[in-house]
Amino acid sequence: MLEIDTLDALGRWLAGPGEPEPAAVQDLDLLERSASLLAVQPRGSIFLGCALAPPVAAHLVGSGAIVLPNIPSVSFRVHRSRLYPPEVLFDGFDLEDPAGYDKTLDARIYREYRDQGGASPTSILVTLARRLHDHAIFDALEEAIEGRKVVAIMGGHGMERSDPFYARVARISRTLTRRGFLMVSGGGPGAMEATHLGAYFAPREDGDLITALDMLSQRPAGAAEGKEYADADWLHRAWRVLERFPIPEGRRPSAESIGIPTWLYGHEPPSPFATRIAKYFANAVREEGLLAIAKHGVIFAPGSAGTTQEIFQDVTQNHYATTGFISPMILVGTAYWTQTRPVWPLLQSVAEGQRFGELLALTDDEDEILARIEAYDPEAYRG
Repeated sequence: MLEIDTLDALGRWLAGPGEPEPAAVQDLDLLERSASLLAVQPRGSIFLGCALAPPVAAHLVGSGAIVLPNIPSVSFRVHRSRLYPPEVLFDGFDLEDPAGYDKTLDARIYREYRDQGGASPTSILVTLARRLHDHAIFDALEEAIEGRKVVAIMGGHGMERSDPFYARVARISRTLTRRGFLMVSGGGPGAMEATHLGAYFAPREDGDLITALDMLSQRPAGAAEGKEYADADWLHRAWRVLERFPIPEGRRPSAESIGIPTWLYGHEPPSPFATRIAKYFANAVREEGLLAIAKHGVIFAPGSAGTTQEIFQDVTQNHYATTGFISPMILVGTAYWTQTRPVWPLLQSVAEGQRFGELLALTDDEDEILARIEAYDPEAYRG
């Protein structure tokens, strides 16, 4: 089905000969296009989250189209044609206010999510609104990654900004971004944030990242270990880095990355260093999809239960080639994955005799990680 998410595309669709072909018209203000819409019979089309005059909506439904408006009883737009830019989710943030994050759209949606039952809402309207929102995000994400070489970095949300692993993840992400890969992560704090920080600094001099790491690492006195995201100034420090180091003019494509967080973990703010954010309500959809789109490999930095779960989710995808490809899995931190959390021996056992075992690696060498990702050819490992 044709997808239309700009007024120019809508104009071309309406101006064609005869009745327009079925299309999905997404997230447009069509109030000034009423006359043009009343003149057609767009049978089989669907209008998602569009602003329509009531007589026009009635005409479209009567013509055999489907009209699904936004739902005013929730604080988020149900239908989006594009991923969230950080400035939308962080709308309302005040750098001078110690409680600045609490006033953002992201925080308001999380409070509403929690108040409406969290992962188990009691209202069918809320459930429907969330599912429609996540469908729109999924569709927008598919469009955003089309034709891109996607690599994911997974790791713990508790990894502090001063941790050497945090800097390592940022450097790896920066280099891969410079070499044409699109970096994605779970979009939260810790190792996830380091992924987007590295990509964000890809167009800049290497020394700028060192300065940024120093700015980010200055925690308040008495801050809790392993919960840096709970620091009152966590977002403020990041925002000061963004203000000091804006993306150079004309270089935004070379600083791109996509964060894929969830409101299930809404107490962890998403990373503002991601240039686009695909935020979901359903964590299961988000986690499975995040691993599925990383067809050029997944790098696993140290993490806890969530990261361990993701490792074996990825193993399952590779074992059965459910995404159509078998792709690299690289664990970073030999001591961590063999002693602290000894996943590696079990992983080797699961991979024994399986072709995806060729693509497993455990290393502390950044150059080896980069070489393995760059050497991978998806066509050679089609499922």
